[in-house]
Amino acid sequence: MGRILRYDDVRGYGFIEPADGGDDVFVHANDLGAARHLVRPGMLVEYDVEQGERGPKVSTVRIPDSARTAPVVGSPATVKREDDGMCDVLTTAEFTAEVTELLIQRVPSMTGEQIAQARQHLAELARGHGWLES
Repeated sequence: MGRILRYDDVRGYGFIEPADGGDDVFVHANDLGAARHLVRPGMLVEYDVEQGERGPKVSTVRIPDSARTAPVVGSPATVKREDDGMCDVLTTAEFTAEVTELLIQRVPSMTGEQIAQARQHLAELARGHGWLES
């Protein structure tokens, strides 16, 4: 078991932090299969490791059903931070991806058109607050 430490969907790879400690483990998008669009930092995964040319790497990985809907460790829903007046600024693409995944997971009855409209209005709101890059 471990948690996704970081994952770059564009580049198609990331790293898993083992639950029992040790070196981070490389994971490639191909190892995730169809579930790769669900992966996000902090997500709990089950995996097997093999030794690659550059160190440990995933040979198989599985996202437990409970992790698909659970709050992610490190997400705003699970971490209380002191309000320093600062917030992360996301690109529109990052924000849109986050909103899309959230809506698909939490409101599966929404149609594609409803999701598109919700994303547009939420992005306008976020831009107005300075939460998105201009």
